[in-house]
Amino acid sequence: MPNPTITSSYAGEFAGKYLAAALLSADTLDQGTITILPNVKYKAAMKVGAFSNLVRSADCDFDATTSGMTLTEKVLTPAELQVNLQICKKELHSDWEAAQMGYSAFDNLPPLFSDFVIGQVAAEVAKATETSIWSGAAGEGSFDGFETLLTADATVVDVAAAAVTSSNVIAQLGAVVDAIPTSVYGKEDLTLYVSSNIARAYVRSLGGFVATIGGAGTDNKGSQWYNGGQLSFEGINIVVAKGLADNTAVAAQKSNLFFGTGLLDDRNEVKLIDMADIDGSQNVRVVMRYTAGVQFGIGSDIVLYS
Repeated sequence: MPNPTITSSYAGEFAGKYLAAALLSADTLDQGTITILPNVKYKAAMKVGAFSNLVRSADCDFDATTSGMTLTEKVLTPAELQVNLQICKKELHSDWEAAQMGYSAFDNLPPLFSDFVIGQVAAEVAKATETSIWSGAAGEGSFDGFETLLTADATVVDVAAAAVTSSNVIAQLGAVVDAIPTSVYGKEDLTLYVSSNIARAYVRSLGGFVATIGGAGTDNKGSQWYNGGQLSFEGINIVVAKGLADNTAVAAQKSNLFFGTGLLDDRNEVKLIDMADIDGSQNVRVVMRYTAGVQFGIGSDIVLYS
């Protein structure tokens, strides 16, 4: 009897959908807390304009020499990334729905296994993407994230970070807010992106367990006050950016932070291949190819606490 192959083998047709699930399920992207630029074929160039002497005293003349506009360019170049995974079907006998595999020595994969594998791979891609967005550095399996890009830009407003605890978190977040440029403060999409440890410290401080809050905390509920809803600080929405390194925060407008991907680019592909008919082995291979990268617009409008 010939060795049956995977009848649910998947290759390519719905690659965009699987990649959308993988990339856009990263928390930062899933929540829409930065601006997403899809279908970036190779590079996306963003023009940044700066005006000078725009308003002048009125007279009867037109004098274009007294005012000016300087255009600079920021380029978002998504990195090409891939997943190459090989799994042996033999390992599934005890770990994955053995009953569905029957009793023959020539095993088919369970009908839903292909979806399971691609779903698990997509989850790992999302996790890696979230990390790269914020703290990634160009290299194997990653791209320059916002921390790397902002640190390298001299125009970004820098605030020296401390080891954040529930006792000092309000003072530290206050230092970030104090550094926000006047032209940006009060903008509707202004956001505080904070690392997980800063968010935890802030939630605990608002529970009333530090001298700066006192009593039983927010609504006199102690540690029970927080149920996972939206956090804010002095009127500015807080986003927990899980990809940020500990004791790191960014204050910026959503419209000034960009994620680019060639999501519908024809180079993208997702494949699950049963190797039985190819080399006689019991291996299954999963292949994903996609692109991803980030960039910001105006550095002087961003505060980096690091």
